[in-house]
Amino acid sequence: MKKEIALFLSTTPYSNENTHTLIRLANAALDMGHPVRLVASDDGVFSVVKGQVPQSLSALEDLVGRGMKVDI
Repeated sequence: MKKEIALFLSTTPYSNENTHTLIRLANAALDMGHPVRLVASDDGVFSVVKGQVPQSLSALEDLVGRGMKVDI
């Protein structure tokens, strides 16, 4: 059984590349068969709010479709 990988996002999607990096890490982990969980807190919740960052939201929705769990 593979261990779940938890990714914590607490920074705004506009000030740095953390959201983009998280998406790439989650994709790689899911490709390897690991369960992935995103924990969004503080300004990180803006990455999962509709209308904030359409490119990021779409990518995160795809990851959820592949099995990523999201906690806010």
